[in-house]
Amino acid sequence: MAKLIPKKLPGHFWNEEKGLTSIFILLCISNFIVMPFFDREEVIHIVLRIIWFYLLVAGIYTLSETRGQMKKFSVIPVLLVIVTILDNFINNIFLTYIDFFIELSVYFLLTAMVLVKVFEEGPVTIHRVTGSIVAYMIIGNIWALAYQFLYIHVPGSLQFPDSAGQGVAPSVFLYFSYTTLTTTGFGEILPVQPITRTLVIIEQLIGVLYPVVLIGRLVSLVSGEKVK
Repeated sequence: MAKLIPKKLPGHFWNEEKGLTSIFILLCISNFIVMPFFDREEVIHIVLRIIWFYLLVAGIYTLSETRGQMKKFSVIPVLLVIVTILDNFINNIFLTYIDFFIELSVYFLLTAMVLVKVFEEGPVTIHRVTGSIVAYMIIGNIWALAYQFLYIHVPGSLQFPDSAGQGVAPSVFLYFSYTTLTTTGFGEILPVQPITRTLVIIEQLIGVLYPVVLIGRLVSLVSGEKVK
């Protein structure tokens, strides 16, 4: 069946494997520089959000195999814009829940698109390996978002040290998520509620199994190339 979506857009990084490395750099800047050190700089966060929105839309347009598929996936960024605008004017708990699930959908869609590029036909390159790291990091971001949501809406779901004070920055949830994902937690942040502990267990399992499955898959691709 012919693919209806053009795959070669001039200068479009989704068409090239090195675009995975660009996403990796952007993700590192966002997670390890902007989030912990520029948490209160609204302008920087808005710029980053616009960049990620562009990457999402561009990825949907480039990687969708049919126009119908493109239209279905395009619902996610459209809803993201609508809910973001409404959230600035309306303080509603239902809208907060919708916003949470849309953000999760964005992360999952980005992860899927990155993995599509990682495992597409062709030789395994350093850019594809970097892309697999990007997917791993985005998983950490997904769980960080979930932990933050539970902390706000399920009182007592996470226990922080007294030094954390009243407010907990998003970077702290990202730190907890990454230490959980890599199973190197230091124990200063504790999951208390059953739902939080379940999420922690799932993330730990993913953190252990993902590299094993991924390495096995990449090795099989390399072996297949050698056989040919």
